[in-house]
Amino acid sequence: QPKLVESGGGSVQAGESLRLSCEASGFNLDYIAITWFRQAPGKGREGVACMYKIGSIYYDDSLKGRFTISADRAKNTVYLQMNALKPEDTAIYYCAVDLTYNWIERNWSNLGIYDYWGQGTQVTVSS
Repeated sequence: QPKLVESGGGSVQAGESLRLSCEASGFNLDYIAITWFRQAPGKGREGVACMYKIGSIYYDDSLKGRFTISADRAKNTVYLQMNALKPEDTAIYYCAVDLTYNWIERNWSNLGIYDYWGQGTQVTVSS
């Protein structure tokens, strides 16, 4: 059964860094799109970064340069390195996967593409 488990969140001060992990099971990262989303209090869920077949990478334009998505094929794990964190980055961070081949490059951050979600991990950034 497909499963995603996020970890690595925590409470940090502005300017510090965190590395989130998403452990995937029940499918192979080589064949799918997997994406990090985040949801701040009172706001909708927004796309952060996407990895397609461990080959193509996409970022929200506002986060490019501070956030980096990567993967460890052997561990079947996707990471999100977050640097120079800001209070505005405070959110629950989720990973999600498309297993029904609905992924389209221009719509990588569309929530409707993704079929399975992790439980999320909380990131809190204080000023």
